[in-house]
Amino acid sequence: MFKSMYNWIDERLDVTPMWRDIADHEVPEHVNPAHHFSAFVYCFGGLTFFITVIQILSGMFLTMYYVPDIINAYYSVDYLQHQVAFGVIVRGMHHWGASLVIVMMFLHTLRVFFTGSYKAPREMNWVVGMLIFFVMLGLGFTGYLLPWDNKAYFATKVGMEIAGSVPWIGSYIKELLAGGTIVGAQTLTRFFAIHVFFLPGVLLTLLAAHFFMIRKQGISGPL
Repeated sequence: MFKSMYNWIDERLDVTPMWRDIADHEVPEHVNPAHHFSAFVYCFGGLTFFITVIQILSGMFLTMYYVPDIINAYYSVDYLQHQVAFGVIVRGMHHWGASLVIVMMFLHTLRVFFTGSYKAPREMNWVVGMLIFFVMLGLGFTGYLLPWDNKAYFATKVGMEIAGSVPWIGSYIKELLAGGTIVGAQTLTRFFAIHVFFLPGVLLTLLAAHFFMIRKQGISGPL
C-alpha cells in the first residue's frame, strides 16, 4: 500500500531525485568516525541539532498544558508534572535539554574555531552560527521564567537588571522585555510569546540558512 502511494506521489511530484540527492551525499573521510577517532568532534553540530529537535517536540507537548498567566502558570506546570501521564519525563527532557543544547553548541563552536572552519569561504556561516548561539541563549532566558516559581521570578529580575545596564539602550530593552516597570503578568505573557513564537521562527530560518551553506560549501577539512 505504501509503495503504491509513494509511486502515485512520485509520478506527480518527482520526489525520488530530491531525497536521493540527500541520501547519496558522500560524507568526507575526515568526519567519518569509522576512519578517524578524532572525527567524533565533527558530530557536535549534529548532536546539537538532534537535541534542538527534541526541545521543539517536547516544547510543543508542554504548550498543550501550559497556561501563560500569573495565576495559573505555576499550577499548570505542577499539574503537568504530577498528573499528566509521562509529563514529568517530557518536562525533564525539556528542562535538561535546555542546558545540554547550550553545552553542545559551545563544544561545536570550539570545534569550528580550533579547526579554522570559520575562515573563507565560510565566514557567513560562522556569523549565522553565532546568531543561532545567541538565539539559543535567548530561548533559555525566556523559558526560565515560564514555570513562575520563586527561582524563575528572581532569576528573571536579575536578568532584567543586567539588560538594563546596557549603555544607552538598556532601559528600552528592559521595558520592552518586562512590558512595564515590574516583572509581572505582562512580562510572563511577553516571555511566552518570545519563547514560543518569535525566537523559534528566527531559529528555524537561521538553521535553514546554516544547513544550506553547509551543503553548498561542504564540511571543512582539518587544519
